[in-house]
Amino acid sequence: MTVLTIVFADLTGSTGLFEALGNTRAAEVVTRTTHWIGKLFQARGGRVIKYLGDGVLASFSDNQAAVLAMVEMQRLQKERVSGYPGSTKMQIKVGLARGEVVEQDGDCFGDAVNMASRLSDLSGAEQIFASESVIDALWNDGEINYRNLGPMDVRGKSEPVTIYRIDWQRETTSEIMTMQAGLDTLGAPTSRLPSTIELTWREHNVLFEAMDMPVFLGRGNDAHFAILDPRVSRLHARLDRRGDLFVLSDISSYGTWVRFAGSTAVISLRRQECVLLDKGEMSLGASFDDPTAPVVSFWFTNKNA
Repeated sequence: MTVLTIVFADLTGSTGLFEALGNTRAAEVVTRTTHWIGKLFQARGGRVIKYLGDGVLASFSDNQAAVLAMVEMQRLQKERVSGYPGSTKMQIKVGLARGEVVEQDGDCFGDAVNMASRLSDLSGAEQIFASESVIDALWNDGEINYRNLGPMDVRGKSEPVTIYRIDWQRETTSEIMTMQAGLDTLGAPTSRLPSTIELTWREHNVLFEAMDMPVFLGRGNDAHFAILDPRVSRLHARLDRRGDLFVLSDISSYGTWVRFAGSTAVISLRRQECVLLDKGEMSLGASFDDPTAPVVSFWFTNKNA
């Protein structure tokens, strides 16, 4: 067996591409993009194991080179699509894992392969998720920045696994995200700042005050607001009060989606945060596109009003 760093790089946004360009042209763009990814990997010392429709499976013997290649790929892809219309912009999500691999007939097998695939599934667009084994094998020279996302539930693993996110942006940006589309449509803010937030899921309704923060949402016994759905993590999301704002943080394995009343725009959170505005909905563990998704409604009030 050989110790390798395994890469799963998947394209996101192909659905919009096919709708905009039609099947033939969209398929050509996807194929051209995946082969561009493959050539970049090969130029940086990697080996393309196979192309997977809208993704690439590859291996690197040099762990440092693998991570640097992912950073370079994300930066180049962002530049490549910067001028494209929104519906045709494809982004890349990546899973990285390192370990012993069995190579056979041009393919490879092992826990690292499975782990890289799972991390690619967990990651979001323009994100690079890596296992602890990848981080442990990096040279500690400050060339690569990463963030510990904490333990996450990974399919096929009996216990939560510590996951890291490789940061590839040249400029550090705030982790707090706001939805400009929502701000534009909600109108002028109220004269009184909200002091409470009310959450509702099915028949379950709870009002939380600022002094109750932080509040955890999830299906576990430690959650302050319980959502009993298998797609929801034991501790899935966290509500905090920061100054005059309520901030929602995703701490889950499968993500959280947020949309505000009066706007069709959706924020997709993967171990990220957003400021909550007035009222809206959050979908936990599955996007709003899934009609069975557990959707929690929220709205603000001021008990002194």
